[in-house]
Amino acid sequence: MTAVPPVVLSSASVYPLNVHDAFSVSHDLGYDGVEVMVTGNKISQDGRQLLSLVERYDQPIYAIHAPTLLLTQQVWGSAWNKMERSAQLAREVGCDVVVAHPPFRWQGTYATGFAAGVKRIYEETGVRIAVENMYPWRARGREAKMYLPHWNPVPQPYDFVTWDFSHAAIAMMDSHQAFKDLGERLTHVHLCDGLDNGKDEHLVPGRGTQPVTEAMHHLRDSNWQGVVAVEVATRGAKGAGRREEWLAETLDFARTHLARRNEEPAPPGGEQAGAR
Repeated sequence: MTAVPPVVLSSASVYPLNVHDAFSVSHDLGYDGVEVMVTGNKISQDGRQLLSLVERYDQPIYAIHAPTLLLTQQVWGSAWNKMERSAQLAREVGCDVVVAHPPFRWQGTYATGFAAGVKRIYEETGVRIAVENMYPWRARGREAKMYLPHWNPVPQPYDFVTWDFSHAAIAMMDSHQAFKDLGERLTHVHLCDGLDNGKDEHLVPGRGTQPVTEAMHHLRDSNWQGVVAVEVATRGAKGAGRREEWLAETLDFARTHLARRNEEPAPPGGEQAGAR
């Protein structure tokens, strides 16, 4: 029987808490591991400190998210340096996937040579650069072309792709169909939900309009071999324990819908955590 894809917690899901908190929450809720987003936080950039957290919390790192967001433009200098250092960090902590956003159109030769560059890094390091789907930016009803070659990775020549449901919602794309179109190029999934209201909300699955259940069943039925990383925004969680409730709910959703036929899903996050 093919193994069920691991379900891991993105450190972005505990923002504004830090990467240390992500490991703690992931362990307590019974996740399989962590995706680390590299930010200005020094621990997120330091392989030795990350490995110390891996050991302390028994939570392996399954992916590194490169600092390619607008808010991390000052981290690690030039665009190619960000990518190469992210790949080096991935190797240091024992994983082989780097999640990266497509280039902004003003990034010159980095943008025009991006597809060839990420392929080169993979060939040199063995680390897969999984390019994430983004969405069109709109101003006064017109699309502002922000990304090169495009915000949609499906028709691009990338060998490895990360799919984010919230971004797909803004772009008004059908994630279930995108999974079919990507086939084996689909490497990594950011599990969340969204609405086609232009806001990148990263909702708990089932609270938006994306066909998340159908997409998860596609992964289950196609014996997909990638990683599902929960990337749910919890900054707006009010009251003690609400963040953990949302993240436990999303973990249970993932395990329920990824369970292979004739298999029982893993126990709810709280029960699994208590069994550790």
